[in-house]
Amino acid sequence: MLKTIGQQQGRRSWAEPWKIKMVEPLSITSRKKREKALKKAGYNTFLLKSKDVYIDLLTDSGTSAMSDRQWAGMMLGDESYAGSINFYHLEKAVRKYYSYKHLVPTHQGRGAEHLISQVQIKEGQIVPGNMYFTTTRLHQEMAGGKFVDVIIDEAHNVNSDHPFKGNIDIEKLEQLIETHGADKIAYVSLAGTVNMAGGQPVSMENIKAVKALCDKHGILLYLDATRLVENAWFIQKREDGYQDKSIKKILFEFCSYSDGAWMSGKKDHLVNIGGWVAVNDDKVFDKLRNLVVVYEGLHTYGGMAGRDMEAMAIGIKESVKDKHINARIGQVRYLGQLLEDWGIPIVKPVGGHAIFLDAKAFYPHIPQDQFPAQTLAANIYLDSGVRGMERGIVSAGRDPKTGDHRYPKLELMRLTIPRRVYTEAHMEVIAESVKAVYDAREEARGLKMVYEPEYLRFFQARFEPVS
Repeated sequence: MLKTIGQQQGRRSWAEPWKIKMVEPLSITSRKKREKALKKAGYNTFLLKSKDVYIDLLTDSGTSAMSDRQWAGMMLGDESYAGSINFYHLEKAVRKYYSYKHLVPTHQGRGAEHLISQVQIKEGQIVPGNMYFTTTRLHQEMAGGKFVDVIIDEAHNVNSDHPFKGNIDIEKLEQLIETHGADKIAYVSLAGTVNMAGGQPVSMENIKAVKALCDKHGILLYLDATRLVENAWFIQKREDGYQDKSIKKILFEFCSYSDGAWMSGKKDHLVNIGGWVAVNDDKVFDKLRNLVVVYEGLHTYGGMAGRDMEAMAIGIKESVKDKHINARIGQVRYLGQLLEDWGIPIVKPVGGHAIFLDAKAFYPHIPQDQFPAQTLAANIYLDSGVRGMERGIVSAGRDPKTGDHRYPKLELMRLTIPRRVYTEAHMEVIAESVKAVYDAREEARGLKMVYEPEYLRFFQARFEPVS
């Protein structure tokens, strides 16, 4: 009997734990059409029309493929204005898998960030966290707070192989508390698989230490739970004592060391819209429940349709299955390995939801104020129609006091993998495009910003090539 290729090489291949039931045709355009589309979009991949994109890696937010069970659940949507049964299904799922007592649904994660910021931040307070996220920091600032980064130094080094680069530096946090006083700290903001650091995880040991320090000083600890399922996978694979524990158990334990969390359900929960904020404290919940009516909707739907809450409740259950998360992160790691094999500079180790290209290493001749990561995103789209996004100086925005650019140490371009959407063949097409752009890197020139919106400029800013 002939041996398979895998057996001949002494390995066994893995495959996705699902089969394809329906397909969506993709558009493959010519370079000439892509040049026209990119110029019309002001060299901002956010402003491209989806019909002009071949493989869309702009984000993993709301871009997942839902399962047949989720689609079936959509047909069971109870669209009652008050007391929808789907809310109670969602509430039960969050309690079971995330540990929290009270749930307030929102239209998406941004709504949850807004609510917790308005309820918990007083003018002039500080919010320490493990690297900023764009919308989170803006909501904290608009509520009168100031974000202070207390992530470990390794997070700012693309080549560091630290297994938990998302960890909070306990000494930095302790010094911040001693300098300003515990009353000046609104709460500690801890994100799992830190997006702006390259999807880097937080260890269980670290959250325990952060919680102990917070309890010592009477400070609350809230989580950005957006990608905590992925964070649980890294704990299972890298942290002693967790190899034999399920993703479900690791997730529950991690959340149990916090006072609450906000969530964009458009990521881990495998849905196209929706979010929530969840807490344990009755008084905080009462404030959130009152405020959600003002900004989102009644506390039993909060900006979501009943059918979307049902799909999310089902998605939560599917997301914590070990086979699912192994395949999800396995696909990201596969793309990362292809690029590493070609010597292409990426953030290491590979994170949970995306590959982050090191734009400074791609384009050392382009100064940061000519937006090398934005340039890289534009050039990859021109080469192949693959759409990614900038995560560098454009995303960092301006200092609200000085008006100057913030200059982050990391100037990254993100290729974000939607869940259950693309195949390994797509990963290979993406890798080949990145290599082609890398091989032509010396020819690249930067961009200048010709339109800048007031808030979250990376979404709508427009650029032109530097002459």
